[in-house]
Amino acid sequence: MDHLDPNRLIKIDVVTRFLPEQSDQESHRFVFAYDITISNQLNQPVQLLSRRWVVTDGNEHVQEIEGEGVVGEQPVIQPNESYQYTSGTVLATRVGSMYGHYTMETASGERFDAPIPAFTLAQPNALH
Repeated sequence: MDHLDPNRLIKIDVVTRFLPEQSDQESHRFVFAYDITISNQLNQPVQLLSRRWVVTDGNEHVQEIEGEGVVGEQPVIQPNESYQYTSGTVLATRVGSMYGHYTMETASGERFDAPIPAFTLAQPNALH
């Protein structure tokens, strides 16, 4: 039996949006929300234990964020099901990027990191 690579079977989709009503350009405060969908394509449940983000703003200022779960939860995602949540971040610039990983654990106790591909955070019309 082939050993399935769990990293390839956890699919992570990200949709970002700029929040102008919470941002203040003069104070260099640019607020972004991101909607994340985590899909479990393994044949067993997985639990999201922790997260690690690397956030880089347009000035190359890097911030690393680590913690348990997401939005106060450590969800168990059943096979062929998805978990969605919305979170946000504040940058000092109009453009930035994020990437990272979730530490997951299968029902059989195997831990692995599911990579979160890099995505861009940008105020509309900031990228020409």
